[in-house]
Formats: sequence, C-alpha cells, structure tokens
Amino acid sequence: MPDPLIATLALREAFRDDYWERRDPIIDDRLLWRAQTFRHTVHLLPGQTILELGGGRGRFTRVLQRLTKGENPLTTVTFQQEEAATFDLHGGVEHVRARQLPGPLAGRKFDCIVAMDLLDDQNSADLLQIVHDLLAPGGEVVFYESNPWNPVRSLRAATAQLFGGRDPRRLLNRKKLYELISEIGFIRVYAVYNDFVFAPLPRRAIWWFRNLSILLENAPVVSALAGSILLHAQKPPRKREIVGVNLFEHEVLRGAVSVVIPCRNEEMNIGVLVRKILELYGGYVHEVIPVDDGSTDRTREVMAALAAEDARVKPLHRTPPHGVGHAIAAGLRAARGRYVLTMDCDFEHLLPELRDLFDAGAQGGYDVVMGSRFSRHSVLLNYPFMKIVANRTFHGLARILLGYTIRDVTNNLKLMKREVVDALILQQPGFAVNAETGLQPVVLGCKVREMPISWINRTPGMGTSSFRLVRVGGGYWRVLAGLWWKRLFQTGPYRDLGCKPRSPQS
Repeated sequence: MPDPLIATLALREAFRDDYWERRDPIIDDRLLWRAQTFRHTVHLLPGQTILELGGGRGRFTRVLQRLTKGENPLTTVTFQQEEAATFDLHGGVEHVRARQLPGPLAGRKFDCIVAMDLLDDQNSADLLQIVHDLLAPGGEVVFYESNPWNPVRSLRAATAQLFGGRDPRRLLNRKKLYELISEIGFIRVYAVYNDFVFAPLPRRAIWWFRNLSILLENAPVVSALAGSILLHAQKPPRKREIVGVNLFEHEVLRGAVSVVIPCRNEEMNIGVLVRKILELYGGYVHEVIPVDDGSTDRTREVMAALAAEDARVKPLHRTPPHGVGHAIAAGLRAARGRYVLTMDCDFEHLLPELRDLFDAGAQGGYDVVMGSRFSRHSVLLNYPFMKIVANRTFHGLARILLGYTIRDVTNNLKLMKREVVDALILQQPGFAVNAETGLQPVVLGCKVREMPISWINRTPGMGTSSFRLVRVGGGYWRVLAGLWWKRLFQTGPYRDLGCKPRSPQS
C-alpha cells in the first residue's frame, strides 16, 4: 500500500508541474525570480548543500543549478513514481525518487531545503517534522506556496469545480501553519506575500505588475491578493559558523578595495562584520575603514581591538558635527584603494552577496556597481510601506529629471572606482548622502551596474536606526534639485561636479 504522505506529495507535485506546462506563460522567468529569492533569503555560500523536495521534471532544478554555478551540492527528490517525472538535467545533481520519507535521505543533513506547492492540510505536520530532521543545525528552509487567501484563486477553483474540474490541494491557513512550525521547533519563522504576476493577467501587463510587485507585496490589505506566499524557517541555532570559505576570485582586484563603514553605537555589529569581510574577501581588501561617528557605547574599543588584530583595519574617529553623511564623506576622503566599497554596519547578512559586486567590478567595464533592493530579483522583507512609496516616488521623479534607468541609487552598498570617488561632491550631513553617491556618477556619465540584493529591515537586536522619513526626506529632494539645476544650467551646489577630480586629501 503506498505511503499516504508520498501519495499526497506526488499529487501536489504532478498538479503543479501540469499547471506550469499548460497555464503559466512566464514560468521560466518566475522560476528564475524564485531561485534568486531563495539564494538571497538563505544567503547561500559555496559548498552549502541544497535539498529540493518535489523536483518533478527538473525545471526549477535546472535554474537553481545554473544560478549556483555548480558550487553547491544539489539533491532533488521527486515523489512521482511513474516516468512522468523525468530528470533532464546536467551532471552534478543527485536525483532521488522517494517512495517514503526520509527513506533514501535517512541520516543525511542539508544546509538549505527548498520546495514549491507541497504543504497540504493533510501532510504538513509530518512533512515539516521530516524537513526539520533533514536540516543541519542552523539550516534554513524556504517554501513557495499558493496563497490560500487570494480571492482570484478561490474564484478560479470554484469555477473549475462548477465545470467538472477540481483542485486537489487543501491549502493551510496561516494560523495553523505557524502553530505547526512553532511546535516542531523552528525559529526565525516568517511568511510573506509574494508575486503579483499570475493568470489571468495578459502578457502585456506582466512587466508592469512585476515592477509593482515589491510595492504591492508590502502594501497593507492589498498584499493579501498576492499569488503566492514565501515561508521561511530556520533550525536552531540562529548563528551558524561557516568555516573555510574564501570568496576571493579575481586577481585583478587583489588588494584593491578600501571598505568604508560608517558606525554610530555599533559595538554589537562592527566586530562581526569586519572579521567576516576579512575572512571571506581578504584577498580583495586594501584596508577597512570603520568611521566612528560619535559613538557613546564601546564601538571605539571594538575598533581598536580589530586594528590590533589586522593592520588593514584603520579606524577613523570623527569630531562634531556628526551625521552619517559626514562619516561617509570622511571615510571616502581617507580611502586609498583603487576601488572603494561603502556599506552599512548592519549588512552582515549581505556578505555573500558582495561577491556579485566584485564579480561585476572585475569585468572592468563598470565604474560603479550598486546593490539594488528594487530589481526584479531582489528580496525586500519587513520594509515600511511608506518608505517604499517615498523611495519609488523619488526614483520616478529622478528618472524624469535626470533621464536615467537605474532602480536603486539610494542604498549605501556601492563599489566605486577611485576616480569616481575623487570626483564626488558630498554636502549632505545625513542619509541623503546616499543619493549623492548614487546620482552623481549617473550625472557624470559613469557606467553603472546594479546587482540584486536582499534587504531585511532592522530588528531590535541589531540596534536602532535613526532614519526618520520626514526628517531626512528634504535632503533627498535637495540633492535631486541641485543635480537637475547642475545638468540644466551648470550652476547650483554641484556646479563643479565633473570639472576636475577632488583630491583625496581635501
């Protein structure tokens, strides 16, 4: 007699694969978005093992294998016993046809697990317990599931049943899902609405809705209309030590990068961040410049300890007036590398994604590489809706006034060539300095590349951001107005931009 759990999983897997083949005209794009989102959500590093449950015909497996460059051992499991589930894949992927779980996976542990459309009211408790057992300590799981609260899905299911069709899925409600996950022992559990690009949208509307997705996914009330949900959970412990990973690849950038990190009361973050930068990317580092901007905690002492450990760490201590804009400007003036990387102190989770910036920088054709929170392959979680609206409004107006097509210039994650840094004119004392470092290279005609990143808003354990939308918003508009005035009339606060490189000593 077949295992009831496997029978349910096989039914869900077959239903999903059939839907992809017959009803989803943009499935290849969608799976690429999901693979990027998975990679960013778990902050994937080379060597970490991945288990895909419900691999079916291998469509998502192929995308994931290509995206990870074959650097992550990948095991894909299908629950369908007939030959409908085929594995048309390249080498380097382990294929498993499971008749029970854990079955052939018994005794094994994986760093990351990903699955799509498998959680069912009948099987969730058993499946989630098995997933927990298969994860290594600190391992993470990402499920993509159809949104059970989407009225369009409910209407389509009812219509199909009226005409003799039937949706075999029994989708879970959120309350029950959270209860199950908590009982099993997962931590860092969250479920977010994901993806507003789904049938019956006409193809010509798909591009617009994909661009609107980030806004809609974070909008109150409207977010419940998303086509799917992304469910994340982690097996304890929260902190997982990754040993022996070296992400240095490009000799052309050896010892070329100055890393500038503004800090104010960051004793919890700065030590971990700097040590991880040196561990993962030490081959690139010319120097690390943590800029203490009037901290009142032990940030200064932590910086001193870091400098004693590694001579490449060169703390900079500022006197008033304070402000993140002043701190970044001071760090850029002090930097001596051929490239300068700016980043915030709470960007530890982004460290695996710095690799994409260095890859683009090593290609040699770009003057600036920016981390983008708003590309189609970015991950944006727990981000205040009004900040998204303000950000998108600012970028929309900047695109009209300055004529650029970049999605996110205001994020403080940028890799810039030395000559670009020397040409900048930074005047803003606060967060609007990020608009200056983002927009001025565009006005100068620099070649700019955006790389998608994940962005998870600060939590209480990471310190308190001093960002206040109303208080800092004026600075952004002053930057935009000043650059527009410069471009139109060659006057205003940035009139000297591009006239001559500024001396690093100034």
